[in-house]
Amino acid sequence: MTHIVTVRFTHAIRGFSVLPLTLVFLVLCVQSAFGQQPTPSPGSTTPTASSPDLPLRIEFNRRVRMRDGVELSADVYRPDVQGRFPVIINRTPYTKTSSGTLTLAKYFVSHGYVFVAMDVRGRGDSDGKFAPYVNDGQDGYDAIEWCAVQEWATGKVGTVGGSYNGRIQWLAAVKQPPHLTAMIVLVTPSDPFVEWPTGQPLPMDISWYHFTAGHVLQNMEAVDWKKLYLHLPLLTMDEATGRPNPLWKEEVEHSKLDSWWEPQRYQNKYEQVRVPVLGISGWYDDEQVGTPLNFIGMTTKGADEKLRRSQKMLMGPWPHAINSTAKLGEVDFGATAVIDMNACWLRWFDYWLKGIDNGVMNESPVRIFVMGQNAWRNENEWPIARTRWTKYYLHSNGHANTLLGDGTLSAAEPATEPPDKYTYDPANPVPFITDASFAQIGGPDDYRQIEQRNDVLVYTSELLTEDVEVCGPIKVRLSAASSARDTDFMAKLIDVWPSGYAQRLIDGMVRARFREGMDKPFLIEPGRAYVYDLDLWNTCQMYQKGHRIRLEISSSAFPKYDRNLNTGEALGKTTRMQAAEQKIYHDREHLSYVVLPIVPRKP
Repeated sequence: MTHIVTVRFTHAIRGFSVLPLTLVFLVLCVQSAFGQQPTPSPGSTTPTASSPDLPLRIEFNRRVRMRDGVELSADVYRPDVQGRFPVIINRTPYTKTSSGTLTLAKYFVSHGYVFVAMDVRGRGDSDGKFAPYVNDGQDGYDAIEWCAVQEWATGKVGTVGGSYNGRIQWLAAVKQPPHLTAMIVLVTPSDPFVEWPTGQPLPMDISWYHFTAGHVLQNMEAVDWKKLYLHLPLLTMDEATGRPNPLWKEEVEHSKLDSWWEPQRYQNKYEQVRVPVLGISGWYDDEQVGTPLNFIGMTTKGADEKLRRSQKMLMGPWPHAINSTAKLGEVDFGATAVIDMNACWLRWFDYWLKGIDNGVMNESPVRIFVMGQNAWRNENEWPIARTRWTKYYLHSNGHANTLLGDGTLSAAEPATEPPDKYTYDPANPVPFITDASFAQIGGPDDYRQIEQRNDVLVYTSELLTEDVEVCGPIKVRLSAASSARDTDFMAKLIDVWPSGYAQRLIDGMVRARFREGMDKPFLIEPGRAYVYDLDLWNTCQMYQKGHRIRLEISSSAFPKYDRNLNTGEALGKTTRMQAAEQKIYHDREHLSYVVLPIVPRKP
């Protein structure tokens, strides 16, 4: 049954969140300051309906039939006046009933749009069974086309949403729904194993499976998550939660990239996406890597030059809850860190869905926030073309263990140096500083206490005599050996303040068996040196004069990643663990280094 409500609103809307306030997982908090409304371009026949006194018509629980007969539930917010309007749709597994959804819908309706909020299959008021991502591509196609043919629609449909809601936009876009016109995707997850190259789900993902179980949002405080993450084997962690979940077990079982994962992939299909995309994320978003990868993919592999030039990327100093705060922990990014995101979104949709020539596509395609300098800057591409890719090599006399060791980092190549050694014991893994749930994994935390551990190698540069901007993808190459048949190597890039504060910027890892790719697992020969390439994603940090550049090396980052038990046995299914003796080489024949994207100042 469809319920229709007519309401009237008269005040400017400030801030919204896509998810319920029980978590900040995707609290897209936006500070808005509404000014003059855009004017239609000459000849436009699309009503703007931008009066703050415009009556709002709500149709709750519209049943939308998918091609297989399953009905999904949509709430339709539209101007209560005659006319046809462009449509913006947000599809979500987090239920469409939050106050943030209402706030966002009112904002877009006041500017002449229809806003559709839809529960994905098996969640909220929608029928069917929830299987993350599996049906969302086809369902997204059907939902977009349903919106386009309604009596209140112009036929132009835009999509918006973040995290899960962002990834499913891509899954729908690769199927090329004819009326999809533009997308705004935020903090978007990548393809399987891009963010977690371990062959296993992140331990903290089990809290997400709990949160999204059934049709409603579950109580996150009912489980002691920190205790739960220690559970072995990973395969039965769902049972230890008290909520058995066959989907969790399937992910553990499929420990390499194979055909089972194909329905969840989109980053191998950029040429099939035919719409302009505005990608938005933050340097401290724990799924950050997807947004730059998607921008690069669409600007290099898009179907034609016009489409490649229709892509934009915005990166702020934010966590997964983009634009929600100017301060993370001890780090304050300044007064300009939080922006008028509503206006940003409105300009994008006004241009692509209404044809308003507002100049948005005359601006630089990349806008980034330089942390440390705490300033916004426009760029023409990503990575930045004028980048000087600079290798900083690991050095020591064989005792880089702990913050007090002799590890150094410099641009000078090593000659003859002994390797550094440490013991990695999965029963006592190196902690990764984070909150307890999936809501936000890590931040600009101080790692000095972690660096006191003997199983953490610390390599630090001399004091910088001038500001150095490190802005772009970060890669690490290690020459390493292990006594185990399989193990992990982690790297973390740090900005060391004059006070000693060791600010985490970004980190990454490699699992030895997947050193040649997630589709080609091969165990290693104990004692043999191998070359490992680690992807530390991206950062944009102005290392200030008097600061130091630091790289940490270890073999665990728990509970961000599951512990490698060092046995070489089947992943996620065993409890037996053993310690591994690790060696990191850094000599003329076995180079180990981090490649820093150093960006000179613009003239």
